[in-house]
Amino acid sequence: MKNIITLGVLLLLTAAAFSANTMQDNRYLTLTVLGLGAVKLFLVAFQFMELKKAHLFWKTALTIVVGLFLIISCIIIH
Repeated sequence: MKNIITLGVLLLLTAAAFSANTMQDNRYLTLTVLGLGAVKLFLVAFQFMELKKAHLFWKTALTIVVGLFLIISCIIIH
């Protein structure tokens, strides 16, 4: 049941990313799509790839890498 709910949330986030195309400012569009992509990545990694059962190192490593990517992207965009 959890997988079906997660799949539904992933589909809603994908639809939200497509509908974000109506934004006027390209900077916010890019940040919105990157943010939605990060949320989707964490949902897939923790739910479907069983990262929630993995060692703390891998959870932390994923979070740090995604966080650094988002921070660097925000700096470059602005």
